[in-house]
Amino acid sequence: MKLSCCSLPSFSFILYLLNLLHSAYADDEYYEACNTSFQCGTVSSLSYPFYDGHIRPDYCGYPGFKLNCSSIPPDISVTSSEKYYVLGVKPDQPIVTVARKDYWNGYCPENLHDTVINMTLFSYVADLDENVTFYYDCPNVTTPVANSFLCANLSSDVRSPFGYFVPEELESTYGNIPLDRCNRSVTVPITNYESSALRIIDTFSLMAALRYGFELQWIAENRLCDECRGSGGECGYNTTMSRFTCYCLDHPYATKCPGKSNKTAIIIGVSVGGVLVLAVLACCIIIIQRRRRSISLAKSKDLGPNYPSIGLPSSNGYQSSQPYTTSPSTNLSPSFPSYPSSKSDFENSASYLGVKVFSYDELEEATEHFNESQELGDGGFGTVYYGKLHDGRLVAVKRLYENSCRHMGQFMNEIHILARLRHKNLVTLHGCTSRRSRELLLVYEYIPNGTVADHLHGKLSQSPKVLPWSTRLSIAVETAEALSFLHENDVIHRDVKTTNILLESTFQVKVADFGLSRLFPNDVTHVSTAPQGTPGYVDPEYYQCYQLTEKSDVYSFGVVLAELISSKVAVDITRHRHDINLANMAVDRIQKHALDELIDPKLGVENDFLAYKMVKLVAEVAFQCLQQDKEARPSMKEVLESLKGIQKEMENSQKQVVVDIHESDDDIGLLKNVPPPFSPETESSNISIR
Repeated sequence: MKLSCCSLPSFSFILYLLNLLHSAYADDEYYEACNTSFQCGTVSSLSYPFYDGHIRPDYCGYPGFKLNCSSIPPDISVTSSEKYYVLGVKPDQPIVTVARKDYWNGYCPENLHDTVINMTLFSYVADLDENVTFYYDCPNVTTPVANSFLCANLSSDVRSPFGYFVPEELESTYGNIPLDRCNRSVTVPITNYESSALRIIDTFSLMAALRYGFELQWIAENRLCDECRGSGGECGYNTTMSRFTCYCLDHPYATKCPGKSNKTAIIIGVSVGGVLVLAVLACCIIIIQRRRRSISLAKSKDLGPNYPSIGLPSSNGYQSSQPYTTSPSTNLSPSFPSYPSSKSDFENSASYLGVKVFSYDELEEATEHFNESQELGDGGFGTVYYGKLHDGRLVAVKRLYENSCRHMGQFMNEIHILARLRHKNLVTLHGCTSRRSRELLLVYEYIPNGTVADHLHGKLSQSPKVLPWSTRLSIAVETAEALSFLHENDVIHRDVKTTNILLESTFQVKVADFGLSRLFPNDVTHVSTAPQGTPGYVDPEYYQCYQLTEKSDVYSFGVVLAELISSKVAVDITRHRHDINLANMAVDRIQKHALDELIDPKLGVENDFLAYKMVKLVAEVAFQCLQQDKEARPSMKEVLESLKGIQKEMENSQKQVVVDIHESDDDIGLLKNVPPPFSPETESSNISIR
């Protein structure tokens, strides 16, 4: 195919412009090498004073800030023997978030020593960090007390493996613990508000605090670097002369660039010309792609309806949320168990496994012949319709797309799970059609208030009444209760997402859609199966290793928590490429202590001290759930306990606020130094908070 706008001379001209632009910028190789940020392991947007010696040469950094990018997360040596994980840096501030490497996977490291940093390179950020003290080699007690732990691996190093951990602000409240009789203690910095989490959720929150890390301010000729960058240069270090240097467009200078380069006009001219030519090239590529697509579609029509169609994004700009399945290996177990096939056990009975068997005609009539006006939603395996049965019950009828072997498995799988499990936060299955019916239909209780996704970023999200944080926290707790119940009964949901979390009119949770769920044998650690689920929610380790565990649901639930905090969709190709997956975005912002970039601004928690604190604590739980390594994730039961603890602390804090409505005067009295948390009930101006 020939296009006049894409002729060979045009490409030659583009190459010429690019070479000219490169030569205009790149006279100084040091400036060229140091003028861009780099990624080290899981941390991106790194620049001076950090370097690794490979991706980033040492002259682009500062002595003492060499990173080990082969470590996940990358680590840095703050002393000759002490290593810390680097979790992120604050934009435009000389502040780095680090965590002690030896306490990353537990609070019983092999070598016990206090936190030590190189004070010539780092300093603690004032008022932002506190300490948690670990007490080791303590006398054993017959009745364990709060915040106690055992360190079996330290039995050879200390006389007793028994120990305690105590947050700095709570040391005075631990008078009943014989801390003075412990022989060893280690102090580890944590971010200050983490101590509240330790008080309410014990060792799980302790690990969240240790992994969340703490902040250090680096000292690397910061003033000179600011001057250098202000003059258009890039900071670096002259390894020969052992001093700071400023790399400029033409050559290095001691502190800053002398002024604008005389190449500015060339650079601007070449840049504008290059942009214009690139725009023409982009136009040509679009035209070529459209023509090729038209040809492909024409061929598929000629080949008939059985010809496989090309997967394209949906018209709204987002990728389809339809669950996907990779091709299963012949060594993998099937995705659902075998079911009885005799006709007498199903078709000829009024119920099956305790659920009613409906006739197709009855359900067709209940949904007004599956009228489009009755549609409630459209999922990966079928359409759901609103219906009214003969007895007056309102129901939701799922109509599977086709009566195939694959859909039959999902149909039977859902019946087997919901028929034997009953929980206040699981949707109730009223019945089904015969599996030999001309269509496979499942009948559920009708849940009138839509899905969590509808309220966060769907059709109900445009309502002036934003879903408040207290309701979102309640949704998180009840969803965790449902999933914890499933895991206790050896069931893995495998498709946890906000579109599968339904809401009653009172916003009570009903978890739905068990077509992909697995009955999990209680004598194995995992099952091998082809990954299934929805993009953005699938456990990355499950996807890579084909090993399904309960921790796969935990990861998906972490994405749900991120959605509740942010009101963002799990996958959005319009976001920056590093943020397309909400899970990656959430972990990145939490690690960088940039939670404000994640929180839904409509929540207004920046003006609500209590709510903002609770959001941070839930973000910590989400961070733990979204760990790449499944062993680093908590169990669903631990997640539930953590969320209940957060909810309880929120309720207790609200109860401490006593509201008196004065009928006789308009005075408002506030207790000194107590920030009054916003409450929906505090609508009147005649309020006294004691």
